[in-house]
Amino acid sequence: MNCAHCSTRSPGGPVSRPDSPAGIDPRGPRFSAAITALLLLVDVVLGVAGAALAAWVLLAVLAALFAWGAFAGVARHPFGLLYRAVARPRLAPPAELEDPRPPTFAQGVGLLVTGVGVLLGAFGLAAAVPIAAALAFVAAFLNAAFGFCLGCQLYLLLVRARLIRPAGAA
Repeated sequence: MNCAHCSTRSPGGPVSRPDSPAGIDPRGPRFSAAITALLLLVDVVLGVAGAALAAWVLLAVLAALFAWGAFAGVARHPFGLLYRAVARPRLAPPAELEDPRPPTFAQGVGLLVTGVGVLLGAFGLAAAVPIAAALAFVAAFLNAAFGFCLGCQLYLLLVRARLIRPAGAA
């Protein structure tokens, strides 16, 4: 998930700082969010249409993808790799790079939301699957369509409140 202003507003400073992680193309997380939003919408439809097992399996796959992005970082996420291989070569260079920490944190938020849906679905609460998918869809859609990343904003809020420290911060 993408936050177009993280590179300039991140409490860790611009990505050009030596203690900052390497910057990412801000269009990559939006590309990933578009694919994720589409899959989450399919999941909501499956859950509402009564295909509970298919919806649960798809949500579990999406939760695993969120885990991948949260633990390996958005630069190593399969959709990020797809963006770099297929879309990025066809585009002009980005105007600026983005700090990968907020979008990576946002992947963790997505993991939390979808993980709760998967867990509750596994315990027989089938309605939790489309509800979790719908909540995650809203966030992914906002990111894909408008470049507004709810998870990134949460990251920045928590850093400003000093509830979390960005990696590499003294």
